[in-house]
Amino acid sequence: MSRVHILMYHRVGDFPHRMPSHRAQYCHLPRFRAQMQMLRRTGHTVLSLDQVLAGLRGEVTLPPRAVALTFDDAYVDFLECAVPVLQEFDYPATVYAVAGLLGGQNDWVVPEGLTPAPLMSAAQLREVQALGFTVGSHTVSHPRLAQCDTPRIRQELVDSKHILEDVLGCPVNHFCYPYGSHDLRAVEAAAEAGYHTATTCLRTSATPADDPLSLPRKAVSQGNTALRVWWNMLTQNTPRSAPIRRPTCR
Repeated sequence: MSRVHILMYHRVGDFPHRMPSHRAQYCHLPRFRAQMQMLRRTGHTVLSLDQVLAGLRGEVTLPPRAVALTFDDAYVDFLECAVPVLQEFDYPATVYAVAGLLGGQNDWVVPEGLTPAPLMSAAQLREVQALGFTVGSHTVSHPRLAQCDTPRIRQELVDSKHILEDVLGCPVNHFCYPYGSHDLRAVEAAAEAGYHTATTCLRTSATPADDPLSLPRKAVSQGNTALRVWWNMLTQNTPRSAPIRRPTCR
């Protein structure tokens, strides 16, 4: 069966020491470069999410070792640290921005004991887009959508799309559920809002059987070597729980 490994990153930068918790939030820059080099050496093809969607729909043939790169929250260090490496390898990527916090910081991590980090501004997102990367939506305020009432879910998805489209001057077609928190209401709201894809934190590879609005991803943690990322792509292909799919996609 055709499959795509959608990798999930957050921050990329100077993180040489082991973090006490939430290690999937961090990737040390030398390890990130080694991981990108591993993809090249092992013959993986890095696709944009538009290419992933076309392949999963059967509109084009997916390459045998297909990968997509996603970055949650749109941190400034994506532009400063990840982008130069991605340009070095000519890899596409999608960065998901929290539309109501552009130019601010990720204060939602404070209750988790983490130090907030700066998020990209509207101008920086436009720079990222001009460099050829895709900007997607990560809601307005980064809530756990499955814990929100239905009107709030719809507002978060619709308003974030409109805000980012005004900022970027182009359609925003890709969405990511904060914390991976989603339910059928959220998936249906993503469809109603007009998104083409939406990504989760369900750890497995994406296949044509998946709903494009609940695509699984594989988190890259701070301690992962390039070899470990390769091994996770090879072995983590059975979901731990049943994916959420709209009735029309079952």
